[in-house]
Amino acid sequence: MKAEQIMEADRTLLYVNSKEEIASKILQYITRAISVIGMIALVLIFAMPFIWMLSTSLKTLPETMIFPPNWIPKQFIWSNYAKAWGSGPFLHYISNSIIISISILVLQMLTIIPAAYAFARYKFKASGILFGMVMVTLMIPSQLIFLPVYLQLSAWKLLNTHFALILPFASSAFGIFLLRQSFKQVQEELIEAARLDSAKEWQIIIKLMVPMAKPVLATFALFSFIAHWNDYFWPLVMTTDDVARTLPLGIAKIREEEGVANWNVLMAGNMILVTPILIAFFFAQRHIIRAFVYTGVK
Repeated sequence: MKAEQIMEADRTLLYVNSKEEIASKILQYITRAISVIGMIALVLIFAMPFIWMLSTSLKTLPETMIFPPNWIPKQFIWSNYAKAWGSGPFLHYISNSIIISISILVLQMLTIIPAAYAFARYKFKASGILFGMVMVTLMIPSQLIFLPVYLQLSAWKLLNTHFALILPFASSAFGIFLLRQSFKQVQEELIEAARLDSAKEWQIIIKLMVPMAKPVLATFALFSFIAHWNDYFWPLVMTTDDVARTLPLGIAKIREEEGVANWNVLMAGNMILVTPILIAFFFAQRHIIRAFVYTGVK
């Protein structure tokens, strides 16, 4: 009798455990499905403006006025891109944008790397105050300081040149902050070992610190490139003709020449504008992911 009761209790326990296991698996599947649906919805929210821009760039003018809009054009009009390209010296604008964006990035790397290393690895008088002053500049928008900068560049006779668009951005407080945090995670023992091997400070920076901070540097480089490639305000203020004007100003001229209603041609121009950014992001995305999950030196 006792044996039957024990067997019955075992079966009951097994049944209960089985139900709990099934319920746990069902809950996991539901949670995973909700997570996937949420990620898809989030991607669509961020991707919809780009999809709309791409779709509009391939439509006829009457089709751009239809409401609700057709997400897939009835006929793909590739000539919109030719019209956008022919609306101005686009090759010249692109050349200016490349020269200015790359030059700014190079100068920023030359300034933020040693500055971040000094703030991260050296303790000197007023270092906290100096770093605080660097951080304060993050709170000052460029629209607030453009007038004194404009007057200074005008005194130097640099207006309407590439230098007027490059020199004000030769360094970056955000880059110093980001890189300083990365350098602080490098173990002091590694630096001391390099110094025992008679490595100079610049060798430590180039051969030790920079390789370890490569994901952070790639992330900052992408952010800097996007910011200055898309910059509209500063080139508009500092230039007076097409000699040093960049691609965003060229895109703005499409609306002036083609008319506000020609959204298909304007969106084609915007697609030309964002294509280099998408290419840069494609090559840098692996480093960006590593930068956000980086927790220290392994």
